[in-house]
Amino acid sequence: MSVAPGTAELVRRANLARMLVTVHRDGPISRAALTAELALNRSTIGALTAELARLDLVTETAGAAEGRIGRPSPVITARPDVVAVAVNPEVDAVTLAAVGLDRRVHARRRAVTTGLIGPDALAGLVAATLREWRDGPLASAHLVGVGIAVPGLVEPAAGLVVHAPHLRWTDAPLADLVVAATGVTTTVGNDASYGAHAEYLFGAARGATDVIYLNGGASGIGGGLVVGGALVGGARGLAGEFGHNPAIFEDAADRRSGDRAALEDEVSQHRLVASLGLPGADDAELRDAVHATTNPAALDEMRRQRRILASAVASAVNVLDPEVVVLGGFLAPLVESDVEEFAAAIARQTISGAAPIVRTAELGDDRLLVGAAETAFAALLADPVAAMTVSDAASSMASATD
Repeated sequence: MSVAPGTAELVRRANLARMLVTVHRDGPISRAALTAELALNRSTIGALTAELARLDLVTETAGAAEGRIGRPSPVITARPDVVAVAVNPEVDAVTLAAVGLDRRVHARRRAVTTGLIGPDALAGLVAATLREWRDGPLASAHLVGVGIAVPGLVEPAAGLVVHAPHLRWTDAPLADLVVAATGVTTTVGNDASYGAHAEYLFGAARGATDVIYLNGGASGIGGGLVVGGALVGGARGLAGEFGHNPAIFEDAADRRSGDRAALEDEVSQHRLVASLGLPGADDAELRDAVHATTNPAALDEMRRQRRILASAVASAVNVLDPEVVVLGGFLAPLVESDVEEFAAAIARQTISGAAPIVRTAELGDDRLLVGAAETAFAALLADPVAAMTVSDAASSMASATD
């Protein structure tokens, strides 16, 4: 059987990509487990491991004894010093994090803003943070790219924020601005879609093929959908924008806004924070306050928001029939404060008369950042050889101009 020129090389690079994806998403993982997972022989796994180690993408260590005869299988781990920087601009703050190929967050910064940050100012903040981190926690790191999770409509291929209403951005060429300020390859996408992707790959929806994800933040409520194991974007990238749907009320007395109130007008982080008497709060502070409060007004507001959210979730469940519903951001503590009441409210309004599995985001405050980093890692995971060659060339050019 003849082999067309280049075929063996293409197969090798495809296997390198498959192995790196598996180590990144499932690792640390033994050579024996990789052999079974990828259906490749031991010598091929050994050669692929050596190549990925040469590219400084994985490390190999001796495995622990497992009660079997013979030597323990070596363990392959994604290198933590291969990083992507994730960015999430919101109306009240910008969160930045350095996420390793090992999926851990190695550095984090939350820059509180006194007013709405603009695209140019965000690019400047990213550049300043990278300079600071390169002299500190990322001094020995290999930076792959920047991923930005934006609360709005985005054209990812163009790196263009078409409309982010809460930030008041329109047709902002965000990727180009950040590349110009940093010299680092940059991807841009919708924040809730990134959160859905992260929870599907690594969190509360892992292993499920049909998922509804809702993310609540200072800018409102976004969402993401996984249908048949695929993340759904829609014709214009708007799939999962549950927050803009009309609010549904089991009890008309729950209405606080006008007749055309959207879900995010009624189920609102701002309303929740105000009921708790807080001047502002990040996810962790809000979670602590929700679980600790005994304030009757705050408890009433939480019950009201849960009822309205349950109606919205039930409506989505009736259309999409998911295995799992995942709630992130301020929606997580809101539901955690009375999971049974929330599930019962959903069940009253579903065709089946039952609630789906409802889980809160396992990745917590990291969900949007991990999702944004995953898109920054995408080119590396698709073709490690090509990505590292391009990255090394870019680093050499940057060093020459410093």
